[in-house]
Amino acid sequence: MPRAIVVEKTGGPDVLAFQEHDPGAPGPGQVRLQVTASGVNFIDVYFRTGLYPRPLPFVEGLEGAGRVEAVGDGVSDLAPGDRVAWSSVPGSYAEAVVAPADGVVRIPEAVSDEQAAAVMLQGMTAHYLCRATYVAQPGDWALVHAAAGGVGLLLIQLLKRAGATVIGTCSTAEKEALARGAGADHVIRYTETDFAEATASLTEGRGVDVVYDSVGATTFDGSLRSLRARGLLCLYGQSSGPVPPFDLQRLNQGGSLFVTRPSLAHYTRTRSELVERAGDVLSAVEDGSLRVRIGARFALAEAVEAHRALEGRLTTGKVVLVPEG
Repeated sequence: MPRAIVVEKTGGPDVLAFQEHDPGAPGPGQVRLQVTASGVNFIDVYFRTGLYPRPLPFVEGLEGAGRVEAVGDGVSDLAPGDRVAWSSVPGSYAEAVVAPADGVVRIPEAVSDEQAAAVMLQGMTAHYLCRATYVAQPGDWALVHAAAGGVGLLLIQLLKRAGATVIGTCSTAEKEALARGAGADHVIRYTETDFAEATASLTEGRGVDVVYDSVGATTFDGSLRSLRARGLLCLYGQSSGPVPPFDLQRLNQGGSLFVTRPSLAHYTRTRSELVERAGDVLSAVEDGSLRVRIGARFALAEAVEAHRALEGRLTTGKVVLVPEG
């Protein structure tokens, strides 16, 4: 019987249990997939801790890549053996998962399963952040928090392709080197420098056009202070915790600022939008114009260690889980 990472009660990483789990046969409009790589994302932590409620028990994970094992009634455009990837299929920390057929996309021949699993959720997130939530253009200044993380490294590359000047924040010299290697024009180590003050200095007091903030509680105030008048704060994560309620009058005082809290699901609402966004990302990986850094690989059974590393900010780039044997 296939195995999976099951959460029977919410809590710390130790609640992740590696055990037998069979997702069953695909129903109408579904496919059963053999998972060859699973992507690890901070949203998985939110589900594990109960910050994002989900009925218990559940199999962790949303993202992965693999091969079609079987198709359900009504599925005509996929067949057993096809290589596919996905970003929003609950139960993806597993050796097998059942998914809606319209939620998976084909993997280009030159892209590996691990690359596909590593780039679907984070790559499409970076894509919608700078192509839709805020359309980056030449001359723009952008501030990217967690610049050496999975989304951060991809977002820097896409922003540079759009012609923006990019400021990244990170905590160590190693992470600074990675951010600069991805194309960041300036890097601020927030452990040593107030990033809002440094951003004001770099922009000669103007502020940036857009801040991409996946950290949340500890960076939110500084992110607002880093914006130009009528600038936009894209708060797309909360790795340090949720942002407390605040007085909206602060947006006026900061210069008629904008704040948005987007999510990938709202930018892949239709099959056509998913295919287009995933296609752009995977094609860029295939032709080498978008480089994916897999910073850590763990066996599926080692999901506990993977979550500890992610939460401890010990990782760079993407973390993936791979089945044993």
